[in-house]
Amino acid sequence: MTALSADVPVGAAPPRLQALRRFGYRFVRSPSGMAGLAILAAFTILAVSAPLWIGHNDLDVTKATGPLLSGPSAHYPLGTDQPGRSVLLLVIWGSRPSLAIGVISTVLTMILGSAIGLFAGHYQGTIGGALMRVTDWFIALPSLPLAISLAAVLGQGDTSITIAIAVTSWTGTARLVRAQTLAVEARPYIERSTALGGGHWHITTRHVLPNVAPLLLASTTLEVASAIVTESTLAFLGVSANKTSWGTMLRGSYDWGAATSGAWWYILIPGLCIVIVVMAFTLCGRALETVLNPRLRRASR
Repeated sequence: MTALSADVPVGAAPPRLQALRRFGYRFVRSPSGMAGLAILAAFTILAVSAPLWIGHNDLDVTKATGPLLSGPSAHYPLGTDQPGRSVLLLVIWGSRPSLAIGVISTVLTMILGSAIGLFAGHYQGTIGGALMRVTDWFIALPSLPLAISLAAVLGQGDTSITIAIAVTSWTGTARLVRAQTLAVEARPYIERSTALGGGHWHITTRHVLPNVAPLLLASTTLEVASAIVTESTLAFLGVSANKTSWGTMLRGSYDWGAATSGAWWYILIPGLCIVIVVMAFTLCGRALETVLNPRLRRASR
């Protein structure tokens, strides 16, 4: 029996499995990380199971039977909207497009930003310089107007919003990956690998990418939170064609004058859901950053 670390005893295992156990043990010991993970798990379960118990009639404006803009009651725990639909059911169903667009657009952002950052850091000549000039050009453009323009050109829909968010939010990931790539390739073992005949593909995939991946993992959770806020903003501005999301609920409350009618529940509930989910992703991201960064881990003790 060997010890994985001073506080994580495990049996003999491959190095990668040992690192994974270390990571899991340290993340479980993070109260903020576990709190964020529990919140995300609850929202994910509700979003995935929503079609099992929410029917089309519950979301259809023409088939709503509840009282108009009624406050919370026994039958409608979170009140109703202007057509008489349950706000609780709308919030649960609205988590599906909000979470899906946030996660998918973040995956696209990570792929695009990582590829550009990796190439810009590895090929530091003309190719790297050109890629960074393109990155600087995108940074100079205001992201929200650009996302609105792209979504308008591509047409209304979840796909166009997903692409618009990914295209306008990859620059931070690219600069982060490039900086990490430059730091990794400055290490002596990269020079030895090159001297032994290691090509570009070998160096980037076997040496650089594994060292960049932990940083990307922590950055991804924070990027999802930003993507969800952007999706809600675009939906509130009327770019989204999805009629049931947290952003469109806020837009509906504005159009129907919920604030002037005193229907606080129709404004507060979807807004709180956005805040809670963004906070949960942020908590997970900060916990991952602390676990994966030895300096932050030592400072937190």
